[in-house]
This record gives sequence, structure tokens and C-alpha cells, in this order.
Amino acid sequence: MTTTGRPAPVLPPQERDVGLSVPRSLAISAALGWRMLVVVAALAVIGVVAVQLSRVVVPVAIALLLAALLVPAVGWLVRHRVPRALATALVMVGGVAGLGGVLTFVIVTFVRGIPQLGDQLSASVDAVVGWLSTGPLRLSDEQLRSVQDELIETLTANQSAITVGAITTAATIGELLTELLLVVFTLAFFLHDGGSIWRFLLGAVPEGTRDRVDVAGRRGLAALVSYIRATAVVAVVDAVAIGLALALLSVPLAVPLAALVFLGAFVPIVGAVVAGGAAVLVALVAQGPITALVVLAVIIGVMQLEGHVLQPLLLGRAVKLHPLAVILAIAAGLVTAGIAGALLAVPLLAVLNSGIRSLRSDADKHTRPEDVHTSEPEASGPDDPELEREPTLEGE
Repeated sequence: MTTTGRPAPVLPPQERDVGLSVPRSLAISAALGWRMLVVVAALAVIGVVAVQLSRVVVPVAIALLLAALLVPAVGWLVRHRVPRALATALVMVGGVAGLGGVLTFVIVTFVRGIPQLGDQLSASVDAVVGWLSTGPLRLSDEQLRSVQDELIETLTANQSAITVGAITTAATIGELLTELLLVVFTLAFFLHDGGSIWRFLLGAVPEGTRDRVDVAGRRGLAALVSYIRATAVVAVVDAVAIGLALALLSVPLAVPLAALVFLGAFVPIVGAVVAGGAAVLVALVAQGPITALVVLAVIIGVMQLEGHVLQPLLLGRAVKLHPLAVILAIAAGLVTAGIAGALLAVPLLAVLNSGIRSLRSDADKHTRPEDVHTSEPEASGPDDPELEREPTLEGE
């Protein structure tokens, strides 16, 4: 019987036989399969739209990252009875000027040092190849020559392209200025009216789940704030520590290499490997293997300090990401949207990770949105022991 009192329809025997003959595993797989296809299709559509609107999406995403870095300062001023409009103006002027000055110095220093850095790395490749052919390994010239030629050709061929890459990223100067103005304009509204914008977006969520989604969104913003703040601190610490070590060891191009380390810190794991490898190669050809080993030890020590002290101190529980997830996210972002995709992939992953953890957590079912403080690292994840437990194999 159905809920309306009518008898349930009876399927013909042949249809009942077909349904009974389908294995349960196949039925479950089919049900999961079509749902997965719908999810993949939705993500594909979102990706295509984002790529087509990249000149709008990327500036808005950059503004969101900057807002995550600057919104704690606005909140601090508001709590000290500074009007929100004035607090936003002060933070915009001071923060944008400070960040712009630092990034301009780092990028200009790095770009100016690229030709010398390319020559130095080319010499480093020659020295390494010579050691491999004449040293204990005794590799043949045929095995090494092709690899050496390709590396040197890549370094020399891309020097000019890398040097002007900061300007030619946009098709024209007009587009670059337009995107820059969009970043500043969007950042001002995020800092001043971020709460109103978020409440407007929540209006599209059913009322029964609105508080739960609100908490998850606030957890995601807390994760983004923690990630950006920690990444900026880590970038400064890495650049200063490694730059000082290179300068004390009289390694040439210490300032451009420190700038490379600073920029590389914003692309987790991959950036550290590339920047550290360049520093070790330059030290090897300029000062010899002992200095190169000292530089390598300093880099490893700084990375250990970053991984075991700075990140646990500055990041919340939910921002902790598996290295494989980070690598795959960077690779997907690089393939999809180039350098901008690589820079934005890990912050997006951190936000999604924190929001999904909140939605899965039983502890957040009774959490009020106003109890989640986005400027605190602890707010990036719910206090749920079940989510903190590492998965283990059966029998362990």
C-alpha cells in the first residue's frame, strides 16, 4: 500500500526477474556511478566558466586572499572603536602600500638577477655533469650530453621570457591596470562589507541548514586567514634565514636567491624544492661542495623549523593538508589556469577541507555562527576527536 491508500503498482514478472537478476554490487556501482558523473559534470561546468571568466575570477580571488590577510587588522581597529569605514581606509592604504612595496622590491630584485642567475646555474650544470663523468659514477658522455644541452638551452632560451613575464602576463597594459583596479575595488568591499556579502549569499541556502552552512563558511574563512598569515610569515622567515646564510657564506646572487625563496614559499613544497635547489647549485659552482652542503643543511633546517614550529603554531587543525593533496592541487591548478592556478589551488583546498570537516562534524551541529572567530587559527576546525584520528589498517 502507498501513503495515499492506493495499492502499490505491481511490476510484470519479467521486469521483476530483471531487477532480481542484477547483482547488488553492480546496482550499487551504477547508483554511485551516475551520481559521480553528475558531480564531475557540475565541476567541469564550473571549471569552464571560471577559465572563461579568468580575468574576473583571478582578481576577485586575489582580493579574497588579501582580505584574509588584512581583515584581522580591520577587526582589531573596529574593536578599539575606530569607525569601520575609517578602519578599512587605514588598512587599505597601509596594507596595500606595504604589501605592494615588498612585492615590488622582491619581484624587481628577482627579475634583475635572472640573467646572472641563469648564467650561474648553467655553470653549475656544467660542473655537476663534469663530476658525474669523471667522478666515482663514471657516466658516459652520451648519457649526460643530451640532458646537459637541454637544461642549458632551457635556461638560456627563457631568460628574456622570464624577465618580461611580469609585464606580458596580461595581453595589454590596459588589461593589467583594469585587473589591478578590480582587485583594489573588490578588496575594499570585502574589508568593509564582507559580513553583509556573506549574509546575502547565505540567503540562497534553505533556512533549516543555514546556520550549519554559516558555521562551515566561517571555518573555511578562518582556514584561509590562517593559511595566508602563516604563508606570509614562513616566506619572510625562509627568505631572511636563507638569504643571511648565503650572504655569510659569500655565495653570489644572495639577494635574488632570497627573493626566489620568498616567492617560492607561496607555492608549497614545489616552490621550496625549486628555490632551494637553485641556491645549492649556485653555492656548489661558486664556493665548492662544502659550501653547497652547508647551504643544503641550512635549507633543511629552515624547512624543519617551518614544518614543526611555525606551521603548527600559526595554522589551525583543519588547515593541515597531506603533501600528496598539495602536490595534486598545485598540478591541477597549473594545468587548468597556469601560474595563477598554482598559487590559488592550495588556499582553495584549505578552505574546502575546513568547510567539509565542519559539515561532517557532530560537534558543529550545536555551534553558533557568532562563536566562530575567523581571526583565530583554532576556529579553522571543529573540536571533534573523530576527525583528528588518523586512519589505521585493520589489525594494527
